[in-house]
Amino acid sequence: MGRKPSKAADPAISPDPVVIREHRRAKAELSFEDQSLLGALFGQFDANLVQVENRLGVFIHARGDKVLIEGPEDSVARARDVLQTMYDRLAMGQDLDAGAIESLIAMSNEPTLEGIITGEKDTPPIMIRTRRKTIVPRSAGQIPYMHQLAREDIIFALGPAGTGKTYLAVAQAVSQLITGSVQRLILSRPAVEAGERLGFLPGDMKEKVDPYLRPLYDALYDCMPPEQVERRIASGEIEIAPIAFMRGRTLADAFVILDEAQNTTREQMKMFLTRFGQNSRMVVCGDPKQVDIPGGDSMSGLADAVNKLEGVEGIAVSRFTAADVVRHPIVGRIVEAYEGPAE
Repeated sequence: MGRKPSKAADPAISPDPVVIREHRRAKAELSFEDQSLLGALFGQFDANLVQVENRLGVFIHARGDKVLIEGPEDSVARARDVLQTMYDRLAMGQDLDAGAIESLIAMSNEPTLEGIITGEKDTPPIMIRTRRKTIVPRSAGQIPYMHQLAREDIIFALGPAGTGKTYLAVAQAVSQLITGSVQRLILSRPAVEAGERLGFLPGDMKEKVDPYLRPLYDALYDCMPPEQVERRIASGEIEIAPIAFMRGRTLADAFVILDEAQNTTREQMKMFLTRFGQNSRMVVCGDPKQVDIPGGDSMSGLADAVNKLEGVEGIAVSRFTAADVVRHPIVGRIVEAYEGPAE
């Protein structure tokens, strides 16, 4: 295979063209032991290699089990690390799609890329194992967040849509439920419309609140087989309910997640946080810039709680930016257009 990139490298990732001319050119060669993985590594019609080429501004030539990378020195080093990590993921039985490759390319600018996947010396890798998949960080901001999910009592996850706040929390909750470290998984969010008034909804209570809780169901089904989700919901091991149903309860031996927390009032947030019981973990997710309740930001219980509780022992805060968006790259650009570039 011998190709040149079909388009210019993404300016958000690649060095400025003027700088490229000043940088030394370099070559790097990789060889892969398990040739049965090469088809998935290269992609159909070498699509995965083309993606790396276009994003990093390098030239990749594959022959047999060897890959030669040529280009600016820094870009070659990044491309080498990305390809090796792609191969390692496949060797561990993990999925590899365009989104995962895009995330690895974005993280290749971080000095901790190798540690993200393999773990530093004498430490385990950063990953969450569920019945359906093994999840590793897909942005720099997800690294400390995943550490917090494994060790802190209460975590506030703040940032724009698409950064993995709720998804990673649900994955960690499923992992702990499977291993038995918690007995219940409780998912909640306020039943607030995003700027619309839908009127009275038909059906029983479950049918009325399910549309608001659909994103939580989606994350669950991605981490567990659907039949197991339904069985655990029926048995009460998994509970999905609006925040109004939390009053008066003590949530012990449970992993508790509150999504869309920016739409809680101060009173609701205080009520929810004080439900915390023994041997539990609580994650509060929200985007402080998307408040839908009357009164706007000044009435949001999320910002108020973070201001009061940040720095308290046992409570951690993770802040995500547009740079941590792991959906389609255009979502990150949309967030930047509305909120400005990440600091």
